[in-house]
Amino acid sequence: MRKDYLQQSPAILREFLLYMETIRGRSALTVEEYFFDLRTFMRFLLRFRDLVPPSLPDEEISILPVDLPLLQSVTLADVYEYMNYAKNERSNTNKTRARKTTSLRVFFKYLTDYKHLLPKNPIQDLDTPKIKKALPKYLTLDQSLALLNSVRGEFAQRDYCMLTLLLNCGLRRAELAGVNISDIRPDRTLRVRGKGNKERILYLNDACMDAIERYLKVRPRDGVVDRDALFLSRLKQRISLQGVHFVVKQYLKQVPGAEEYSTHKLRHTAATLMYQKGGVDIRVLKDILGHENLGTTEIYTHLSMEQIQKAEESNPLSAVKAPSALDRIPKRIPQEQDEPQEESSATPENDT
Repeated sequence: MRKDYLQQSPAILREFLLYMETIRGRSALTVEEYFFDLRTFMRFLLRFRDLVPPSLPDEEISILPVDLPLLQSVTLADVYEYMNYAKNERSNTNKTRARKTTSLRVFFKYLTDYKHLLPKNPIQDLDTPKIKKALPKYLTLDQSLALLNSVRGEFAQRDYCMLTLLLNCGLRRAELAGVNISDIRPDRTLRVRGKGNKERILYLNDACMDAIERYLKVRPRDGVVDRDALFLSRLKQRISLQGVHFVVKQYLKQVPGAEEYSTHKLRHTAATLMYQKGGVDIRVLKDILGHENLGTTEIYTHLSMEQIQKAEESNPLSAVKAPSALDRIPKRIPQEQDEPQEESSATPENDT
């Protein structure tokens, strides 16, 4: 895909994408996301400036004509028009629009502070849409066991190993696909390359080691394209992100209550089970998951219903029941509406 999006990009965007990958060390997936977000904005800008035929569909608009003078003309009002377009025309959620805002911030900061092509950053005061902080969805312990027990088929050992690493190590989908055999060390540790090509070391428990050893016994050796890749597709090449999604999804559909979940929910599951059932310290969990900020990890400190029930039952008033005499109290007692009301001095003229 890299050659494709570089060929579709005007020079100024192509330089930015290469800068983010080679200088800032962003992953290929992150750079692709920058491209998609900025392409959408540039297509909007060309249409907003009446530089393309009105009847031309958005997906057919080439962004190659975008040049420095056009970007120098961008104002904060233009970007808010774009955000309005993203919300109403493209039905983007707050989370998606927040990501697009981040992409624009990084791009215009690059043009202003690194390349010095703009005298002032036009979107410096751009507000980011607020993202609703929802509790992470995850599988229960019983659902996790059911997921592992659902594995069948020609690639059962591979699939079981993938699910085991996801549920025990909390790997991201890209991290799982990127695992190499050489990343598995004799001391039962696994080297993982996370976001921004940052590495971390994870411990492989008995379940992970057993699943890996069983899979390696049946993993193809002949005709393999990437010989160091741990997980291979049926074509004997490194499994793709879409391949991981397909494998996990087919098993999630067999678990009641988890049919709509995604691969990322297994990462939430691993984190939640380690924190709630295993009592793992939040700072340790942060390192396991590869989070930069502790605040990101804190979403997994939500309370389970069992914890809430236990807490409320520990209240010394939890066993106090109404006295039987309460049942003999007359049914009709004065209510608030029966009490005399003070006259209000407010009038329609001065009532605000």
